[in-house]
Amino acid sequence: MSDSVVIPAFPVPLRRLNAPEPCEADGYDRLVVGAAAGTDLFVDPADGARRDTAPALVGGLDGDFRVSALVRAGMSAAFDAAVLLVYASPDAWAKLCLESSPQGRPTIVSVVNRGVSDDCTSFAVDPRSEDVRLRVSRLGSAYAFHARVGEGPWELIRYFALCESAEVGFSVQSPTGSGATARFEEIAYSAERLADVRDGS
Repeated sequence: MSDSVVIPAFPVPLRRLNAPEPCEADGYDRLVVGAAAGTDLFVDPADGARRDTAPALVGGLDGDFRVSALVRAGMSAAFDAAVLLVYASPDAWAKLCLESSPQGRPTIVSVVNRGVSDDCTSFAVDPRSEDVRLRVSRLGSAYAFHARVGEGPWELIRYFALCESAEVGFSVQSPTGSGATARFEEIAYSAERLADVRDGS
């Protein structure tokens, strides 16, 4: 098994974290990433319990950028999720998720981890929607998470500082379930700096 995955839409090879299975580059701009049962990336703020078994594909990008993808996930259990990931170290990372809520609804969730995790649920998505896009943008040492449903606007989810040298990529998790598979389609990269964090342009 190769240590890296290459897709033409992403400017650098993606290295594996926690060996995604399946892990498939599907054409120019698509990835399929799988997670086994019980996999997660979270550090509980109450007791510091660390879970860092979620598989991912990440690569280092220079300068400002935008990375986005249409996300689809088989979400059969609570907290199954498809994830865009910013990863600097086991103690410094952030994730933007399309995640199954405890009530079984697809939901936009973000987590920023600086030693422990700061978890935020933003909004639920109509389960009938098949067009949910996630985007991470870097602006110097700051990052912005946005989500878009259908033809709607890019909604700001989080704006935060982390580490300019962090890697960026794609992850999937199934902390309470029997495993999950996420598809990332229409993956797009741009070196253009985000003009307006608030309106997403």
